[in-house]
Amino acid sequence: MIKKRIFEIIEPAEEGDFASKIFDVSIIILICLNIFAVIAASINSVNERYQTFFYHFEIFSIIIFTIEYLLRLWTSKFLYPDSKFFYLKFIFSFAALIDLAAILPFYLPFIVGIDLRFLRILRILRMFRIFKLGRYSEAMSIIGKVLKKEKEKLISTIVLTIIMIFISATIMYYAENQAQPDVFPDIIETTWWAISTITTVWYGDFYLVTIIGKICGAIISLLGIMIIALPSGIICSGFMEEIYRKNKKCPHCGKDIE
Repeated sequence: MIKKRIFEIIEPAEEGDFASKIFDVSIIILICLNIFAVIAASINSVNERYQTFFYHFEIFSIIIFTIEYLLRLWTSKFLYPDSKFFYLKFIFSFAALIDLAAILPFYLPFIVGIDLRFLRILRILRMFRIFKLGRYSEAMSIIGKVLKKEKEKLISTIVLTIIMIFISATIMYYAENQAQPDVFPDIIETTWWAISTITTVWYGDFYLVTIIGKICGAIISLLGIMIIALPSGIICSGFMEEIYRKNKKCPHCGKDIE
């Protein structure tokens, strides 16, 4: 069946499937060349010299990526065999959204009138093509599984970080506002200090002058280190679990144990 064979080719290659392997390698090379082209085109001297080449290469890439997207949509029945709405399930899947983001900036100006400034922002979406590598990279696939598995814990740490930022901004506003009204004029402005401190970036934009402010700032900085370490620990732990699970083999058939 042609449809089934196309599905097998465009999906990550199975052992011994030469046609699928060629397809995978070709798409990976094209993605890498696209990322290189986007970076090179940002250099004015290079862009002026090779502008025509970049344009034609973009057209070629869009054609290939569009055909790939349509083929994946057409064969999505085999990806979701138990679903009646396999087309919709595919369209709203993360991988399909990445594929769509890779080609959408090219087609949007033809569909709706877009301001040139907004069009420049849309072109940034071309860098999303790098995420297409996740379909062919086992390492990126594992990271995706880890993020999906640990999403509730990660969301909890993000919420905790946001709460900590606003509490810190409020405390520092009342501690430093009278001494530095221009630097800490309100809680909203002070939020930037809280973000840079908790994330341990600290650009040196603000300096604390009051005793209470310095004490609170030191405590907030220490708490920031611990809070930022939480998602790193969650991801590392999940990554190790996923690798351990993937390396477990059945002693009889040699297949992975789920």
